[in-house]
Amino acid sequence: MGRMHSGKKGKSGSKKPVKPTNPTWIAHPAKEVEILVTKLAKDKKTASEIGIMLRDSYGIPSVKTACGKRVTQILKEKELKPEIPEDLLAVIHRSIQLRKHVEKNKQDMPAFRGLQLSESKIKRLVKYYVREGVLPVNWKYDSESLKLYGS
Repeated sequence: MGRMHSGKKGKSGSKKPVKPTNPTWIAHPAKEVEILVTKLAKDKKTASEIGIMLRDSYGIPSVKTACGKRVTQILKEKELKPEIPEDLLAVIHRSIQLRKHVEKNKQDMPAFRGLQLSESKIKRLVKYYVREGVLPVNWKYDSESLKLYGS
């Protein structure tokens, strides 16, 4: 499947195993993995940062195969889940940086196009998250008020 805003296909990259099983060499039981996830979440780490730290520091290749739950599910159970999803927050941050750049450099049309693409992606993500019940129904995208989240 092709990428949305480019002509490239983008199919290369590592793939997860077809039948995920918990490796026998993992030293941490499921409860301990959940405790590690909550500890890292209390240290203000995002879900992806938690997964990377567990993989690199603790040797846990996949939280889902170790516990049977994803990192975000564990955070939701422990009431540590952020109010705005991580992917939406990253696109908002990118949009804020692009908006600052375009205000300084008014002739930079490729950056302006990137800003348009980022904002349209934000609107699509908001529509999806409102439909799924992650964001409240009255949550609206406003570039001025969202500067608080991107800082």
